[in-house]
Amino acid sequence: MAFKKAIAFVMMLAITFSISAYAIEQPKEQQPPQPQQPVDGLPTLKVNAKAALLMEPVTGRILLEQNSHDRLPPASVTKVMTMLIIFESVEQGKIAWDDMVTTSEHAAGMGGSQVYLETMEQQTVRDLTKAIVISSGNDAAVAMSEFIAGSEDGFVTMMNSRAKELGMLDTNFVNACGLDDPNHLTSAYDISVMTRELITKHPKVFEFSTIWMDKIVHKTARGVEDFGLSNTNRLLKSYPAATGLKTGSTSAALYCISATAEKNGLQLNAVVLGAPDPTTRFGEAIKMMDYGFANYAMASGDAAGTVLGEVAVVKGNVEKVQVKVGSQVNALIPKGKSAELTKAIELSTSLPAPFPEGAKAGQAVYYYEGNEVGKCDLVTAAAVSRANLGDTMSRMLRKWFR
Repeated sequence: MAFKKAIAFVMMLAITFSISAYAIEQPKEQQPPQPQQPVDGLPTLKVNAKAALLMEPVTGRILLEQNSHDRLPPASVTKVMTMLIIFESVEQGKIAWDDMVTTSEHAAGMGGSQVYLETMEQQTVRDLTKAIVISSGNDAAVAMSEFIAGSEDGFVTMMNSRAKELGMLDTNFVNACGLDDPNHLTSAYDISVMTRELITKHPKVFEFSTIWMDKIVHKTARGVEDFGLSNTNRLLKSYPAATGLKTGSTSAALYCISATAEKNGLQLNAVVLGAPDPTTRFGEAIKMMDYGFANYAMASGDAAGTVLGEVAVVKGNVEKVQVKVGSQVNALIPKGKSAELTKAIELSTSLPAPFPEGAKAGQAVYYYEGNEVGKCDLVTAAAVSRANLGDTMSRMLRKWFR
């Protein structure tokens, strides 16, 4: 009997078999959902400003908008794009927080809000970024633009290119800091788009934008001198949920803000352009965010990395592999209702080896009150290599003598 089993084992190894399989779809970078339209059935607000918009940045859901595509001067809210490029440059390894930046004569000569950098003065990227975010230093913004792109003009080209990539069709930048120019224009909608990109991709910005007071140290020919930084965003003191982000004002732009706040897991971004005075600017931003927090809540699907099943492996060194959630699905829902999402899981029947960890193996579709609110890839929790002779023999022996 043992001899017959041995013969059968050899014959099985000699058999060439083919199994129909399909190509593994490699996971694509998860793109954030595009901004959606306001929810019907809720009251709207009239904002005392030329333009305004309220967005929930995780889902991109627009909750309120008023003249949101009107092209207007943004003043120092321009620096949201400057900040975005700084954070992206650090993430990409082009610059580092401790790099020293030398102030040019051009940067030192910027008017408007400034931290009074002197020509040839050196500051770190970190301190110049603090000066931009906290005190809205035009000189700091231009110094960083020259450090990253070689010139402010080169940096402006980067700003406009990035705006185009983000779909900011109402925008044309002329400078890195927001000084008035008839061709330096954007919209409330576009500001919300670049704000969303900054705070969702680079939440480290909140480490800067939540600072109320700080300082930088001037080291010049006159000696060493502390310079105090005071945040231009009064919401940090008057609105407990405030997390940032950027104010701006000029004679042409009037009073502007891209304000961010978070409460009970819900983030909001309120953009106000062309308010008549600073009190109205902050008051209208608060009114919009109060509206959002009063009417909406966030419902979330399974966290990224949650294992939701397993898939058979064809010709692999293992027979099955676990699959996990690639990215969490979030849905904005009316406040006061159940925040529970239901889901349907769609898995491939099998995956042909080899494949890396993170190979797409299916998807999870999430529903709220029967309506689809989002979907995410289900991906393999481990890499699997192709089976070798030893793997095949071991597997067959386990089956025969089980």
